[in-house]
Amino acid sequence: QVLLVESGGGLMQSGGSLKLSCTDSRHSADIRGMGWFRQIPGKEREFVAALNWDLDSIQYSPSLNGRFIIAGHSATQTVYLQMNNLKPEDTAVYYCTATPEARTLLETGGGPYWGQGIQVTVPL
Repeated sequence: QVLLVESGGGLMQSGGSLKLSCTDSRHSADIRGMGWFRQIPGKEREFVAALNWDLDSIQYSPSLNGRFIIAGHSATQTVYLQMNNLKPEDTAVYYCTATPEARTLLETGGGPYWGQGIQVTVPL
């Protein structure tokens, strides 16, 4: 069973940066794509960014306006999200997700595997 473990969240002032990390600590599946979604209380989970090694694709939510960068390593089944110029509207629980499919996580709305979520807070 895949076990996605996230780290790197926390509290950051507006304009600052944080880097989230996520890895399949068990290396138990052939992961082809990984990415991030986020959820604000009372709202639906939304797509942030994702990559797929089989498709050689990277996708971002247009709302980010280039502030976030996703990167990862297929060999270690690890994905990172560098979040720059953070804004209060970035405050959310961020979820890592992974898929064994050669399909984008944007298309599928996430994979079959999810992390427990990690809080990112950017105060007003």
